[in-house]
Amino acid sequence: MSIERVREYFAEQGIADRIQEFDVSSATVDLAAQALGVDGARIAKTLSFKLGERVILVVCAGDAKVENRRYKDRFGGKASMLSHDEAATLVGHAVGGVCPFAVKEGVEIYLDESLKRFDTVYPAAGSSNSAIEMTMEELERYSGGSWVDVCKGWRPEEVQAAV
Repeated sequence: MSIERVREYFAEQGIADRIQEFDVSSATVDLAAQALGVDGARIAKTLSFKLGERVILVVCAGDAKVENRRYKDRFGGKASMLSHDEAATLVGHAVGGVCPFAVKEGVEIYLDESLKRFDTVYPAAGSSNSAIEMTMEELERYSGGSWVDVCKGWRPEEVQAAV
Protein backbone atom coordinates (compact mmCIF):
# COMPACT_ATOMS: atom_id res chain seq x y z
CA MET A 1 0.00 0.00 0.00
CA SER A 2 1.44 3.38 -0.95
CA ILE A 3 0.66 5.01 2.40
CA GLU A 4 3.04 2.45 3.94
CA ARG A 5 5.83 3.55 1.56
CA VAL A 6 5.14 7.18 2.48
CA ARG A 7 5.07 6.28 6.19
CA GLU A 8 8.43 4.48 5.86
CA TYR A 9 9.93 7.43 3.99
CA PHE A 10 8.65 9.90 6.59
CA ALA A 11 9.89 7.63 9.42
CA GLU A 12 13.39 7.99 7.96
CA GLN A 13 12.86 11.77 8.09
CA GLY A 14 11.49 11.65 11.65
CA ILE A 15 8.03 12.99 10.74
CA ALA A 16 5.85 9.88 10.27
CA ASP A 17 3.90 10.79 13.40
CA ARG A 18 2.59 13.89 11.57
CA ILE A 19 0.57 11.87 9.04
CA GLN A 20 -3.14 12.29 9.65
CA GLU A 21 -5.50 9.46 8.69
CA PHE A 22 -9.26 9.94 8.52
CA ASP A 23 -12.31 7.73 8.86
CA VAL A 24 -13.68 9.53 5.80
CA SER A 25 -12.33 10.01 2.30
CA SER A 26 -9.96 12.87 1.55
CA ALA A 27 -9.63 11.89 -2.12
CA THR A 28 -10.73 15.27 -3.50
CA VAL A 29 -9.94 18.84 -2.55
CA ASP A 30 -13.42 19.33 -1.09
CA LEU A 31 -13.35 16.08 0.89
CA ALA A 32 -9.83 16.75 2.20
CA ALA A 33 -10.79 20.29 3.24
CA GLN A 34 -13.82 18.91 5.10
CA ALA A 35 -11.79 16.18 6.81
CA LEU A 36 -9.17 18.70 7.92
CA GLY A 37 -11.48 21.63 8.62
CA VAL A 38 -9.49 24.01 6.39
CA ASP A 39 -10.12 26.10 3.29
CA GLY A 40 -9.86 24.02 0.11
CA ALA A 41 -7.17 26.30 -1.32
CA ARG A 42 -4.78 24.97 1.37
CA ILE A 43 -5.07 21.41 0.07
CA ALA A 44 -1.93 20.71 -1.95
CA LYS A 45 -3.36 18.63 -4.77
CA THR A 46 -0.97 16.56 -6.84
CA LEU A 47 -1.82 16.34 -10.53
CA SER A 48 -0.13 13.63 -12.60
CA PHE A 49 0.77 14.05 -16.27
CA LYS A 50 2.50 12.12 -19.00
CA LEU A 51 4.59 13.86 -21.64
CA GLY A 52 6.14 11.33 -23.98
CA GLU A 53 8.04 9.00 -21.65
CA ARG A 54 8.13 11.59 -18.85
CA VAL A 55 5.89 11.35 -15.78
CA ILE A 56 5.33 14.80 -14.28
CA LEU A 57 3.67 15.65 -10.97
CA VAL A 58 2.49 19.21 -10.39
CA VAL A 59 1.59 20.00 -6.79
CA CYS A 60 -0.63 23.08 -6.61
CA ALA A 61 -3.12 24.82 -4.37
CA GLY A 62 -6.60 23.36 -4.21
CA ASP A 63 -8.13 26.37 -5.97
CA ALA A 64 -5.59 26.45 -8.82
CA LYS A 65 -5.85 24.87 -12.27
CA VAL A 66 -3.07 24.06 -14.70
CA GLU A 67 -2.98 26.67 -17.45
CA ASN A 68 -2.26 24.89 -20.73
CA ARG A 69 -0.07 27.61 -22.26
CA ARG A 70 2.14 27.91 -19.16
CA TYR A 71 2.43 24.14 -18.92
CA LYS A 72 3.41 23.82 -22.58
CA ASP A 73 5.90 26.69 -22.31
CA ARG A 74 7.51 25.14 -19.21
CA PHE A 75 7.53 21.46 -20.17
CA GLY A 76 7.58 21.59 -23.98
CA GLY A 77 4.34 19.77 -24.66
CA LYS A 78 0.60 19.55 -24.07
CA ALA A 79 -0.69 18.61 -20.62
CA SER A 80 -2.08 15.07 -20.71
CA MET A 81 -3.31 13.67 -17.40
CA LEU A 82 -2.55 10.10 -16.42
CA SER A 83 -5.45 7.67 -16.21
CA HIS A 84 -6.29 6.04 -12.86
CA ASP A 85 -4.39 2.90 -13.86
CA GLU A 86 -1.40 4.83 -15.18
CA ALA A 87 -1.12 6.89 -11.99
CA ALA A 88 -0.94 3.81 -9.78
CA THR A 89 1.52 2.07 -12.11
CA LEU A 90 3.78 4.97 -13.11
CA VAL A 91 3.70 7.12 -9.96
CA GLY A 92 3.18 4.45 -7.33
CA HIS A 93 0.11 6.04 -5.75
CA ALA A 94 -3.53 5.61 -6.71
CA VAL A 95 -5.67 8.59 -7.70
CA GLY A 96 -7.05 10.17 -4.54
CA GLY A 97 -3.79 9.53 -2.70
CA VAL A 98 -1.27 10.74 -5.26
CA CYS A 99 1.41 12.76 -3.50
CA PRO A 100 4.98 13.86 -4.20
CA PHE A 101 6.53 11.54 -1.61
CA ALA A 102 7.95 8.02 -2.05
CA VAL A 103 7.17 7.99 -5.77
CA LYS A 104 8.70 5.71 -8.37
CA GLU A 105 12.14 6.54 -9.68
CA GLY A 106 12.23 8.97 -12.59
CA VAL A 107 8.99 10.77 -11.68
CA GLU A 108 9.54 14.53 -11.98
CA ILE A 109 8.09 16.65 -9.19
CA TYR A 110 7.18 20.33 -9.48
CA LEU A 111 5.65 22.63 -6.89
CA ASP A 112 3.48 25.43 -8.20
CA GLU A 113 3.79 29.03 -7.03
CA SER A 114 0.10 28.95 -6.05
CA LEU A 115 1.14 27.22 -2.82
CA LYS A 116 3.50 29.96 -1.64
CA ARG A 117 0.73 32.24 -0.37
CA PHE A 118 0.16 29.88 2.59
CA ASP A 119 2.28 29.23 5.68
CA THR A 120 1.34 25.54 5.54
CA VAL A 121 -0.51 23.25 3.13
CA TYR A 122 -1.86 19.70 3.26
CA PRO A 123 -0.72 17.22 0.62
CA ALA A 124 -1.98 13.63 0.65
CA ALA A 125 0.23 10.99 2.21
CA GLY A 126 -0.28 8.11 -0.20
CA SER A 127 -3.90 7.12 0.43
CA SER A 128 -7.37 8.49 -0.19
CA ASN A 129 -7.87 9.19 3.53
CA SER A 130 -4.59 10.79 4.62
CA ALA A 131 -2.76 14.11 4.68
CA ILE A 132 0.23 15.79 6.29
CA GLU A 133 0.63 19.46 7.14
CA MET A 134 3.83 21.03 5.80
CA THR A 135 5.49 24.39 5.37
CA MET A 136 6.71 25.33 1.90
CA GLU A 137 10.29 24.59 2.96
CA GLU A 138 9.28 21.13 4.20
CA LEU A 139 7.27 20.42 1.05
CA GLU A 140 10.28 21.31 -1.09
CA ARG A 141 12.72 19.31 1.07
CA TYR A 142 10.65 16.12 1.43
CA SER A 143 9.33 16.06 -2.14
CA GLY A 144 12.58 17.07 -3.82
CA GLY A 145 10.44 19.21 -6.10
CA SER A 146 11.36 22.32 -8.07
CA TRP A 147 9.22 25.47 -8.14
CA VAL A 148 7.26 26.36 -11.31
CA ASP A 149 4.49 28.77 -12.27
CA VAL A 150 2.04 26.79 -14.41
CA CYS A 151 -1.34 27.37 -12.74
CA LYS A 152 -4.16 29.89 -13.00
CA GLY A 153 -7.26 30.84 -11.08
CA TRP A 154 -5.64 31.67 -7.76
CA ARG A 155 -4.06 35.11 -8.24
CA PRO A 156 -6.14 38.02 -6.88
CA GLU A 157 -6.52 39.56 -10.35
CA GLU A 158 -7.71 36.20 -11.79
CA VAL A 159 -10.18 35.63 -8.99
CA GLN A 160 -11.51 39.19 -9.32
CA ALA A 161 -11.91 38.82 -13.10
CA ALA A 162 -13.95 35.64 -12.62
CA VAL A 163 -16.49 37.41 -10.37
